[in-house]
Amino acid sequence: MSENELELVRGSGNVYRDFGRPDAGLAQARAVTAAKIIRILDERGLSLRDAESLTGVAHSEFSRIRNTQLRRFTLDRLIGILGKLDQDVEMSVTFNSRKRGSAVSRTRAA
Repeated sequence: MSENELELVRGSGNVYRDFGRPDAGLAQARAVTAAKIIRILDERGLSLRDAESLTGVAHSEFSRIRNTQLRRFTLDRLIGILGKLDQDVEMSVTFNSRKRGSAVSRTRAA
């Protein structure tokens, strides 16, 4: 491949899985849920302060969501925020076995 050519790589549909995160399914669910919150704020033209007044959730929390700083949010908490924005949430969960050797192993240093 020459210097100016790009290689096309098909992803799995979950960028977190593609980069090997052990919690890929949960991370993807949180990201999709946060994106929905952001979309609602944008569609309604709500500032972070307006969203705080409407939901009782601190504007700093909405700022973290908007900046995709999701480490502090559980999926349950994000779904609760959607509820405060008058959204009903319906989820579907699928369980699949991991391929052999893909489990994360940890070793303890003595």
